[in-house]
Amino acid sequence: MNTNKINFKIGKKNLGKNFPTYFIADIASNHDGSLNKAIELIHMASEAGADAAKFQNFYAKTLVSDYGFKTLKNIKSHQSSWKSSVYEIYKKNEVSLEWTQNLYKACKKYNIDYFTASYDTSIISYLNKFVPAWKVGSGDITWHENILKMARTKKPIIIASGASDFFEVEKIINKVKKINNQICLMQCNTNYTASKENFKFINLNVLKLYNKKFKSILLGLSDHTLGHETVLGAIALGARMIEKHFTDNNSRNGPDHKFSMNPKTWREMIEKSRNLESALGNGKKIVQKNELNTVILQRRSIRVKKDLKKGEILKKKYLEFLRPCPRDAMPCYEINKILNKKFIKNIKKYEYIKMKHFFK
Repeated sequence: MNTNKINFKIGKKNLGKNFPTYFIADIASNHDGSLNKAIELIHMASEAGADAAKFQNFYAKTLVSDYGFKTLKNIKSHQSSWKSSVYEIYKKNEVSLEWTQNLYKACKKYNIDYFTASYDTSIISYLNKFVPAWKVGSGDITWHENILKMARTKKPIIIASGASDFFEVEKIINKVKKINNQICLMQCNTNYTASKENFKFINLNVLKLYNKKFKSILLGLSDHTLGHETVLGAIALGARMIEKHFTDNNSRNGPDHKFSMNPKTWREMIEKSRNLESALGNGKKIVQKNELNTVILQRRSIRVKKDLKKGEILKKKYLEFLRPCPRDAMPCYEINKILNKKFIKNIKKYEYIKMKHFFK
């Protein structure tokens, strides 16, 4: 079995179970309507260790119904704190298609991959000239037309599965697999309130279900909880792609700043994640290189309590089991091989027993 199987590549990076985790800095709306701020965030994300900077291309008029939200009663989440209407906030945070080439060039300059989530089917063909991969936001998991249009480009497609059940996830994954097998399926929770209560709902063990049901698919996590605890948990469960929102300052006003990572916390997340990846190892149980001395120091060997001469019979009452255990010592579990056997060599008190004391 090839343990280094590549699921797919994004840019120059190989993605697969035994490759380094790929980190996506979701700049989303944190550009605050400024192209210069977006480029600045790309630079910061690259410096902090991100592999990709991701944007969200949408038009408010083809994404949200102003009438629909204004007439929606008693359904509130993070949007309840917005001072403007939902439509106005989305309108304000549109990423102009005119930015695309500049964002792409900035990512190339700072050695970081550029891609986006397209929330409008009419712009997929244009964006396809620039992106090496696509992201599907959780809210669009039931909009198969849009997802399949991205999938048909034959580029990797990353599907977040927040606020959905397994039936809905399986339905779109099966459709995409028929035309594109470069898929990353992300566990996600779509509560953006930055509440500590959200840890109760991230449900990382869903990754075990995904691993069982979709064996050939790369797993990931799109996360909106505070800090990086969930990231470490996801990596331990097999996720190899992580998406977190990225900002330069969590105190800035905007829909995404509060729960985003900043350059300092992002670098810490990367460092801890790389340490975890090293700690996970290859799954083969062996005596490790750094244990070659401690295996001697901590194991017990079979030692004699008195001088014994050639021809004498070994009795258990002559023995004790004490550390250390040199490499040529007999392991304790082999004691029955030598009990009641004749020594063919002399052995001194306190010495450890070797096979050559009994067998030529």
